[in-house]
Amino acid sequence: MPVPIRETAPLLMPRSLVGPLMRLYDYPHPRKPGRVIRGYDRHHALRTARMCAAVARRLGHAEARVGRYQIACLLHDLGRAGLDQELFGKIWSWARANGIPTRPREWRAVHPSTPYGRETEAFLERYAQHLARLGVSLDSWTTEQVEMRLGYARRLARQLRVARPKLTRLGVKWAPWMERVMLYYYYPEKLNGSARWVRELAEVLVACEQFEAYSNRQRGRDYYTRKKESLPEAFAYLDKLQVEGILSPRVVQTVRELAAAGAFDRLLAESRGAALPRRELQYLRSLKA
Repeated sequence: MPVPIRETAPLLMPRSLVGPLMRLYDYPHPRKPGRVIRGYDRHHALRTARMCAAVARRLGHAEARVGRYQIACLLHDLGRAGLDQELFGKIWSWARANGIPTRPREWRAVHPSTPYGRETEAFLERYAQHLARLGVSLDSWTTEQVEMRLGYARRLARQLRVARPKLTRLGVKWAPWMERVMLYYYYPEKLNGSARWVRELAEVLVACEQFEAYSNRQRGRDYYTRKKESLPEAFAYLDKLQVEGILSPRVVQTVRELAAAGAFDRLLAESRGAALPRRELQYLRSLKA
């Protein structure tokens, strides 16, 4: 039976831990010695982690498990540490505008002959001339920006290898299920055979991460040259993922219930960088029906 809402979107870890975890997103700039690229996705990741804790609690997951899960949610975009805002946006805005798959499972559906795990290389080989015409240099830094989407598992694994000793020093006990949860959106097949609770937590992360991203004004502008955010569009995308079998009705409904109850109002306003318009608040409240 679902537990009652105790806090809108809680931060379960000590605040003293948040800063060191967020700094794991910082990355030395390969083209500018001595300069660090601050993690672009940090605040998105923090808001997502808070939403995830609220949904996981509502679904009845044990508090200790939710606490560890929230750390995985906070680090779910660690594979994009070093994201070059201009270069990444140029590549993926172009890809999206031209109907080119931007996720490994979608790429394999369109290009089934691509060897598993080699989607990055296949993309660069197929579109090298197009990228050159965009003014994109075909070097290792461009490869990393492509890998941040089409080779996400590989890049996340590298970043976690660097991060794990630091996590140990911070007292964080890492477990394999945490990485699988982080990879679910791009690699749902990696959860085959996992416990039901792992699958559900992975679904919660996808639902909350996408819900926040669809409301994130800076992300929409920088990644996809999006000019307007829409909560109905966000829920339409969650419904699409449900139809595709990525999300369960139970998870989508729980996100709706919490959004309708106002649990995410403050975080959504932070994502927008401004108060939510009245029509959007009315839309959220209407979800109670």
